[in-house]
Amino acid sequence: MLIRKLNPGETPPWKLLEIADPCRIIVEGYIKSSTVYVGEESGEAIAVYVLKETKKVVVEIMSVAVHEDFQGKGLGKQLISHAIEEASKRGYAQLEIGTGNSSIYQLKLYQQCGFRIVGVDFDYFTRSYDEPIYENGLLCRDMIRLCYTFES
Repeated sequence: MLIRKLNPGETPPWKLLEIADPCRIIVEGYIKSSTVYVGEESGEAIAVYVLKETKKVVVEIMSVAVHEDFQGKGLGKQLISHAIEEASKRGYAQLEIGTGNSSIYQLKLYQQCGFRIVGVDFDYFTRSYDEPIYENGLLCRDMIRLCYTFES
C-alpha cells in the first residue's frame, strides 16, 4: 500500500472516513485544519488517517480506517507506523489518539505500536453523538485516550 498526503482541493475519501467516525459533521469540523493521508492500492483509496495539530508540540490522529475488504492484512498497523514517522519528522513531542471503549482491536493495535493509555473521557460518545454506537457487542460510551511520546 502506498500512503500519500491528500492534495489540496482533492476530495477526501468520505466513505473511509465515515468508517472511523460516522458523524460527517464532526469530521468536517476538524478535517479543514488537518492533514489527510490516503492509503492506495492500484490507485484506489483503501485506507485513510488524519493528523491534526492540537498543541505546538502535540499532534493527534483523528481518524484511522481501512476498507472492509482489506482489513486483517496489517494495513492499520502500517497507517499507525506511518503516522508515527510523520509526527517524528515534523518534530512533535507527542502523538495522541482516542478510541472508543468498545474498539477492542484498535486498543490492542495502538498499544502494540507503542501508545500508552493516559486517560478516559467518560461518556464522550453518548454526549457527542445523537445515535448510540455499538461495536463488538458493546455500547461505545467512553473515549480511551492514548499517547505515543517521542524520545528527545
